[in-house]
Parts: sequence; structure tokens; C-alpha cells
Amino acid sequence: MRKQPQPKYLIPFLLSVLLGVGALSWLTNHDRTPDDTPIAEQPTAGKTPIAQAMPDERFGYQPNPDETAKFLRRLPQATLREAGPQLFQGDPPQNDVFLYRALYDAHLLKYGTPWQVGRQGIGDCVSFGFAHGADIHLAVMWSLGDSADWKPTATESIYGGSRVEARGVTRGGWSDGSYGAAAAKWLREYGLVFRQPYATVDLSHYSSKRAKDWGNYGNGGQDDNGRLDEEARRHPVRSVALVRNFDEAAAAIHSGYPVPVCSMVGFRMQRDADGFAQAQGTWPHCMCFVAVRHGSRPGLLCLNSWGPNWISGPKYPSDMPDGSFWVDQKTVNRMLAQNDSFAVSGYDGFPFRQLDHAKWVQATPAGDSEPSYVLAP
Repeated sequence: MRKQPQPKYLIPFLLSVLLGVGALSWLTNHDRTPDDTPIAEQPTAGKTPIAQAMPDERFGYQPNPDETAKFLRRLPQATLREAGPQLFQGDPPQNDVFLYRALYDAHLLKYGTPWQVGRQGIGDCVSFGFAHGADIHLAVMWSLGDSADWKPTATESIYGGSRVEARGVTRGGWSDGSYGAAAAKWLREYGLVFRQPYATVDLSHYSSKRAKDWGNYGNGGQDDNGRLDEEARRHPVRSVALVRNFDEAAAAIHSGYPVPVCSMVGFRMQRDADGFAQAQGTWPHCMCFVAVRHGSRPGLLCLNSWGPNWISGPKYPSDMPDGSFWVDQKTVNRMLAQNDSFAVSGYDGFPFRQLDHAKWVQATPAGDSEPSYVLAP
């Protein structure tokens, strides 16, 4: 039979128990980031905060500020204002722009079926965000006659390339995740692989198993021996540039350049009467800004990669993609303050394109000198 603690030992015993419980509680909660913590003060290295009650495969953004800074120093024109000064000449446009409509048209013309947002199966959100950016920009180029063809991008290629080739390593490991600058580096220094059959692999459909495999072995997988890397180099994304705030993102979208956005800002899963989702919680996540609206409530439309039904509520306009939501200007600035979101361009730089957004097949003539492009399949 166990002896009861003697009275002279009882008080120290109770104090030690209370101190232990207090220490455990502090350790459990100390690393948590409050919902209202400014984005600039949230952790960007080491332990990544994970939103509560959300499966890990919904996320996959792993900030790497040191490597991002190195990549930016290597770019001849790192920011959008440096790479696309034409976008900021004159008064900012105030018309609403919906770039996703170019994607709708391209998919319908190419495949005869409506486009629908995909659903990531592992923590490969960065590849989906940058694939959405490339797909929509290429659709805009196609609508302008600046591309001979349109095909959607294979996300597994971006994911593997951003984890292995872009980082200069031979193995990416079996954990999930990547970061914006790694994907931007892959697209710029290598390029795009499309959703189609190749000699060594059929990429017609997304495979989370393939994404997991390529996340360790790199673009093409274990036995590819660089063949798919050479395929990617045939279709480089000529220019990438850091986007730092709402005004820069809006200027990019106005000329046909979507903005894949990597941040730690989370959202409610219900749109309000105007189609906006309120910021809430922490998501280590990558999505893509694909439209801009002005007026009394400016915002950017954010396209996610969780399928069409994860969020509900009213839409504006009625054809906005399922699985997307509007983000207000203040929250956009918080997201872009992470300094890991990039506009993508198939041109040399980011030339101003005065798009006819009503018809999508015309552009106001930009002058005698047309930019070069090589993004097309």
C-alpha cells in the first residue's frame, strides 16, 4: 500500500505540481500567434504556425526569408516597380478587371468543357498558386494573339522543381511544402511543364502521389535523369517580380499579370454579402490574386486550391470562380508584406497592356514595338 505524503512534505509537493502545470501551459501556448498579430511580426522561419482544425495537406507554405532575399538580390530588377515601370505611369486605372475570364475562355475553347478549380492532395499549395498564375497569364497572352497555344500547367513539376532544382540540392525530403521565391526561381530559370502526356510520364491529370515523389526527387521523379527539366526549359517564364502591396498587385492585374501570393494570413470560410472573406487565424498558404475591384470597397480576388466547395456565400460578379473569395485592401497589404509574392510574365519584363476586358480578344495597340514572348506551349 502506497504511503500518504507526510504533512511536512505536502506543501512542497503541491507547489511542485502547480509549477509543473503552469510551465506546461506556458510552453503549450507561447509559440501560438494570435489572430490579430500584424503579419510583419509573425514568425517567418523555424517553426511554422498551423491553423487549428485544418488538415496539413491544405497548406504547405514554408517561408524561407534568407533564401528569398538571396534570390531577390540575383534578379536584375527585383520588384514590380523596377521590372515594369510602364505599369505605374499616369493615373492608376479604376476599372474592375477579371483575369479569370481569360482562363474560362481558353479552357472551353481548348477542351470544350468549363474550367473548374482543382484540389491539392498534399501540402503543395505553392505549386497550385504559381500554376494558376501561369495558366491565367498564358490565357491572356493567347487571347491577345501573343501565344500560339494554351495548355494548363502541371503542378507536380513546379512543386518538385521548387524543392530540388531551384534549391540546388539532390533531394528535397519527404516533408511537404515550399516557398514563393523557390517557385519563382524555378519558373524563371527552368519553366513550365504542361498537363499532357510526355514520353516518360503522362501528366494529363493531377496526382498527389506523384507530387509527393517529385517533392523529394525533383521535377520528373527519380529516374527522369533531367529529361523533363529540358522540357521545362523550352517554356520559361521570362520575368518574375516581387509584389509588395495592393497598388502594385492591382497594376499587375490590370495588364494581365496574376500574382501568386504566399502569406500566413487565414480567412473565414464564408463570404459576406459583397463576396469578401474576413481575415481570421493563421494559414501558412499560397493562393493567387486573379482579379481587382475598385469603388467603395477595393479588393483583390483570391483563387484557392481546395476545390470548389470549401467556401460558401454570395459572389461578385456572379461568374467568379467557385473556391475563390475577395480580400480587402488592408488585408492584401498584410499578405504581401510577407515579401514572398511574385507577378509572372511571359514577356521580357512587364509591359503595359491596355486590355479590352469586355471582349478579351483585343488589346489597344501598344505601339510599333511588340514584346517578345516564349511562354507558349
